[in-house]
Amino acid sequence: MSNKDFWIEVLTKLQPMIKKAHFITWFQNTTVMDFSNGLLVVGVPNTFAQTWISTKYGLKIEEIARELDKTVETIKYEVCGKLLEKDSVEAVNVKKVFEETDQKKVRKSRGIDEVVVSRGQNNEKVSSQILNKRYTLDNFVTGKDNRLPHAAALAVSNMPGGIYNPLYVYGSVGLGKSHLLHAIGNEVVKNFPDLTIKYITAERFVTEVVEAIGKRNMNKFKDQYRNVDVFLIDDVQFFARKDSSQQEFFHTFNYLYDANKQIVLTSDRPPSELDGLDERLKSRFGMGMVVELLSPDFETRLAILQQKCQEYQTLIDNEVLTFIANNVLDSVRGLEGVLKQAIAESQLADRVPTIRSVAEIIRRLNKAQEIVGYDVDNKKQEINAKTGLDVMNLVARYYNVTVEDLIGKNRHKEIMIPRQVCMYLIKNELGESYEKIGSGFGGRNHTTVMHACTEMSKRLRKNVKLVKDLNTIKKEMGL
Repeated sequence: MSNKDFWIEVLTKLQPMIKKAHFITWFQNTTVMDFSNGLLVVGVPNTFAQTWISTKYGLKIEEIARELDKTVETIKYEVCGKLLEKDSVEAVNVKKVFEETDQKKVRKSRGIDEVVVSRGQNNEKVSSQILNKRYTLDNFVTGKDNRLPHAAALAVSNMPGGIYNPLYVYGSVGLGKSHLLHAIGNEVVKNFPDLTIKYITAERFVTEVVEAIGKRNMNKFKDQYRNVDVFLIDDVQFFARKDSSQQEFFHTFNYLYDANKQIVLTSDRPPSELDGLDERLKSRFGMGMVVELLSPDFETRLAILQQKCQEYQTLIDNEVLTFIANNVLDSVRGLEGVLKQAIAESQLADRVPTIRSVAEIIRRLNKAQEIVGYDVDNKKQEINAKTGLDVMNLVARYYNVTVEDLIGKNRHKEIMIPRQVCMYLIKNELGESYEKIGSGFGGRNHTTVMHACTEMSKRLRKNVKLVKDLNTIKKEMGL
């Protein structure tokens, strides 16, 4: 096997673990340049790819490489500009190689939200709602209140039909039940590619029962569910007061359980509190492993936000993330919702998220909520910058320097840029003269201020980050 072919094998195993867009971004035009004496040298097209791949995916690549070849001891990443050349024969074109690759090589069936994952004993198609590949056990952030559900999900993924059968996960809305359910499916696909997995919501199950009764094809319906190895069903509380569906699910459950097939269920409450559900089903739901997902504590909420920033490949000040974690307490979905809106607004308005902008998002989503660490209503007037000193205070706070630093003689870049931003804003937004601005900055003459404003104008034409910083500060000024 050539070095390039070996790298394709590595990427084939790695690809299902990473979002398609991220995979193409970081692994396009990469290859194995050399493999000798236990050292695997991976070629990458630029330093950005070198840093990102080694830090974010290095351990997983090492694990896969050793799985394919036990002689692999160390992996080194080297930048090779030749990989970007159009006629490069070493570089792997991941777009072309993997454009039709899928974990199960599934075929589409019935609707865009279904796939055929296997065929039954009588060659009948077994369809399943599509598993969301974004949800994995690796990116499920564990804290002290959700370690047990995560551990149970991991155990089921490694040994389907083992001691944790059925596995029943319950918790309030938005805490990660569906994430765990999809993650189990994705992990089983990776660990046991020959097993048949079926994922479905209870609502969809009810719909299919009604359709099967109406079309008089219950036998075909039963085959769909009794020829699977892992059965994942979401939101079983939806079965309440639906007698025909409960009866069919009861028989399906018994059939799979007796055949030692893995069953995983999720709900918004424990089995004993499922009103309108047959006592026989309640009993079966509770006879395996029952775990509760609790609301995440502060440390877990902050870790989730940091994880999401990595997934979205965006940088947000940790102080802003801390503010979100302190104010969004009820669900993971709520955390992600605020974060997504903050990112979207920053991209549309071309500015970075701040505590103020995030506080306004939280207030829009829930006007009755008391916001910790910021008063949306009372701070607005205080924040509006009307004088040069107001602008100095805002800029100093934004860049984490002091007003004394801005006025002083320090010419380091960390101080020079905020100083020039400050002068530029006072001149262009407040309309102060160069002379007056200079006197406010320690008696500098007007030519120094003019030069600072000119330099800032030039930088703003080239530096996207600086434009975002300036727009953010202007928003804080009330502009």
